[in-house]
Parts: sequence; structure tokens; C-alpha cells
Amino acid sequence: MHVLAESRRVPAGAAVLRGDITEAIQAAVVEELALVGYGRLSIEAVARRAGVAKTAVYRRWGSKLEMVLEIVSGLAGQKLPLPDTGTLQGDLMIFLQILTRALRHPLASQVIPDLLAEAARNPQIGEKLQHALRANQHEVGALLIGRAVERGELPADTDPDVAVDLIVGPVYWHLAVTRNPVPADYVPRLVSAIIAGLSG
Repeated sequence: MHVLAESRRVPAGAAVLRGDITEAIQAAVVEELALVGYGRLSIEAVARRAGVAKTAVYRRWGSKLEMVLEIVSGLAGQKLPLPDTGTLQGDLMIFLQILTRALRHPLASQVIPDLLAEAARNPQIGEKLQHALRANQHEVGALLIGRAVERGELPADTDPDVAVDLIVGPVYWHLAVTRNPVPADYVPRLVSAIIAGLSG
């Protein structure tokens, strides 16, 4: 028992970053972004909302920009479930329902427009966001479109990146740009239009 305890001991002087505190800070950052936007976001407000000292934030990130870049790029690159239903129509229905629900979330509807506006002003934020989004888009396209091609539902030369633009673009435009309510039959109609467009 003594040997086991020794093996788990943290070296003297090493900083121990508790996961629950990191998660609380990350949640606080997203909530502050939704409330005040990037320009007015402060380390002090984030720490206060997370219930921690400012030093806890600075032990993890050296600056507001570094903190926001890491957290936002993580969110932008977050994977949505892509279950294999056996058909392109079924895969698209589930994916678009999940995406629609995610974009309708109050935090997403506030944070995304603000970050995109900030990305236009701040090249570092813009580059980080684009990198995360492109990687996510490529993965979604490779999986959704790759399955459909393997099943013979789409031509072998279907461009997965263009396909994802066609899949995600209308939902984002509808919910994040024009902010119109989504009718109950919107996703099924969109799925039919996407399949018709991709089948060409």
C-alpha cells in the first residue's frame, strides 16, 4: 500500500489542474460570450461566474484570447452523432434534426454570430475557427457521403465538401442568420431537396 501511494504522489511543485474546475471555467466562458460577447468578456467575470479565483483561470490560459481560442475551437470541432441508418435519407434526417436542435439552443444562437463577427476582426480567432470547422466539415462529408457512395445512392465522384455545404448551409442560414422559426416539415423537405441536388 505504501508503494502504491508513493507511485501516485504528484511531484513537488507540480500544478494540479482539477478537471471539474476546468469544466466550470469552460462553461462560464461560453455563458459570458453569450451574455456580453468577446469584446466585453473579461477574465474577472469568467472567474466570478465559475466560482473560482482569477489565478485558476491564468493557470490554464495565459490570456483571454488564448482561453477563448482553445474553448471555441473545441466547440467548433465538436462531433455530432452520425449514426448509420442504412440510407442517405435516414442519415440526413437524424443529422439535420440534431444540428437544428443544437443551433436553436439559446447559447449557440448568441455565441455563434458574435464569434463570426469577431473572427472578421481578429485573424487569430478567424484562423482557429476556420481550421476547426473545416476539419469537422471534412469528417462529416467523408462519413455521410462516403456511406451513400458505398451503398450506390450517390455517384462515386460526389464532392463531400460541396455536399456538406449543401447540407449544413440552409440550416445555418435559416437559424443563425435570418433567425426564422423552423416549420415542422422543414427538415424532411430539406432532406428531399438535398438528395435531389446530390443525385443530379
